[in-house]
Amino acid sequence: MSKSELKDKKRKVEDDSEAPKLKKEKKDKKEKKEKKEKKEKKEKKEKKEAACASAPADGDYTESAELKAMSQSDVDAFFKDNEAAVEDPANKNLRPLLSFNHITLHPSISSHVSKFPKPTPIQSIAWPYLLSQRDVIGVAETGSGKTFAFGVPAINNILSFGKKGLKVLCVSPTRELACQIYDNLADLTKGTSINCVAIYGGVSKADQVRQMKNANVVIATPGRLIDLMNDGAINLSNIDYLVLDEADRMLETGFEKDIKAIIGATPSTRQTMMFTATWPKEVRDLAASYMKEPVKVSVGNRDELSANKRITQVVEVVNRFDKEKKLLQLLKKYQSGSNSDDKILIFALYKKEATRVERNLQYHGYSVAAIHGDLTQQQRTHSLEQFKSGKAKLLLATDVAARGLDIPNVKVVINLTFPLTVEDYVHRIGRTGRAGKYGIAHTLFTEEEKHLAGGLQNILRQANQPIPEALVKFGSHTKRKEHSVYGAFYKETDGLKKATKITFD
Repeated sequence: MSKSELKDKKRKVEDDSEAPKLKKEKKDKKEKKEKKEKKEKKEKKEKKEAACASAPADGDYTESAELKAMSQSDVDAFFKDNEAAVEDPANKNLRPLLSFNHITLHPSISSHVSKFPKPTPIQSIAWPYLLSQRDVIGVAETGSGKTFAFGVPAINNILSFGKKGLKVLCVSPTRELACQIYDNLADLTKGTSINCVAIYGGVSKADQVRQMKNANVVIATPGRLIDLMNDGAINLSNIDYLVLDEADRMLETGFEKDIKAIIGATPSTRQTMMFTATWPKEVRDLAASYMKEPVKVSVGNRDELSANKRITQVVEVVNRFDKEKKLLQLLKKYQSGSNSDDKILIFALYKKEATRVERNLQYHGYSVAAIHGDLTQQQRTHSLEQFKSGKAKLLLATDVAARGLDIPNVKVVINLTFPLTVEDYVHRIGRTGRAGKYGIAHTLFTEEEKHLAGGLQNILRQANQPIPEALVKFGSHTKRKEHSVYGAFYKETDGLKKATKITFD
């Protein structure tokens, strides 16, 4: 064997002996890296949990001596009279505020709320928990004072602790509702340093971006807010209070993905408030995923669909060709004598129907405002202002205005055409009889809607309202509504894998 061959053989033996050593070093290095990553992940998780825990569980709220002295029988009577219930995982059993004397608020807030006789039921129950920094789910009828239920504690904390920057975000399903919440909160913060801004589509984005620079409170619709987030024009990383108003409606109308993206852009230490008229599975899942031990406050019988009992419901079965003639008769009836200045809200089903009826009413000398999908945002806003101010005594609307809008002093709601569902009927008539007042809902029902007769009878029966014989003749069968798209044919598919969305260029 030559000298060079011996050298090669020796090198090979040395390489073979080094191989296990290198392999072991590589393995050790990999294990060390994995261990480090695992440790960092654990530390990050612990840090996140600590941040969540750092949010005060009970805030600075303490029950007043006067509230503590109140008898338990009075508290029980309050819950019974208002069909109210509280589900609190922490079992704090905080008492409802039956008077403004039971709570100490910032002077700027106190001077404003003192104009009202007492808190509404949802405010009475929710305020103690919200002022204790708890997450709250409010399930209540429309017109129950939900805006101040979340607005008062949020604004009170900003003023009390001198917080700066964008701290409150309220997400609302429609432009009209966003503007309404803005008006209420702007009124609440009048004379303070707090700046409120409404963000919604249909108007200049640049103007809204400019207004947001000094905003402390933003009220936004999901679509426009996502646009601004994608543009980098808004930063939600310092939000302390997140409010999801009409959460059920936002999920029904396909905003689930947007809502989750918005929530994901806010800090985990935020306080979350969710208000909803109904309590379907989609809303329950959202609450379970994004809220920390939420307190559920229910006011009224929300297990079954029910109408406000302060509303007198009149149902008249008519021929569909006689509806517009009948409408003119009803307007003469409800706007005569001392009631000549009463506000009346008329609901049509479709945009074309609304446009035709609007022209017909104007032809007969009525001053009528309208809101429906064919109008621009400016036209819709103008119509609402005309109606609210009393310059127009009639407002003609499609279901775009059926939920959430708080139009003061609507005396009568007329359903010219019955809506597609009984649920929409309840939300429509809920525009009157708000804030403890009484109202009238007059509905024109035709044979074309007879498949909804059973559901309507149930609503009338629950509210102790008379059921006309002509309606009973259509039968009392109730078509079960399981899903907003698939109706009674919907099947629960929770256990199945969700479909993947494919987008084609």
